[in-house]
Amino acid sequence: MDETVALRALGALAQGARLRIFRTLVGAGPAGMTPGDLGAVLGVTASTLSFHLKELMHAGLVSQERDGRHLIYRPQIARMNGLLAYLTQHCCQGADCGLASVMAPSGRGGASC
Repeated sequence: MDETVALRALGALAQGARLRIFRTLVGAGPAGMTPGDLGAVLGVTASTLSFHLKELMHAGLVSQERDGRHLIYRPQIARMNGLLAYLTQHCCQGADCGLASVMAPSGRGGASC
């Protein structure tokens, strides 16, 4: 991941409603959620939700898929993991600080599904 992509993702997450939307989608996992379900869970109006989802999609953190008459929004876990890797790439100047075990899928540190 390069700096421009990281900045776009961090910028998208630097807004409260978008962070809550993304965290909710991460919680839903690969099944994703419809805008109606997201709006109901978060108490966000459809127009506000649409605006924020568009920003998250532009940052590559969320994808959209049509399923019949419904739109399904899913978190882009690989992009999220790439952002985490970018942020921690030079952790502790290369020394073993235990971060790898926290980030490992078996450690369920939140970095992977």
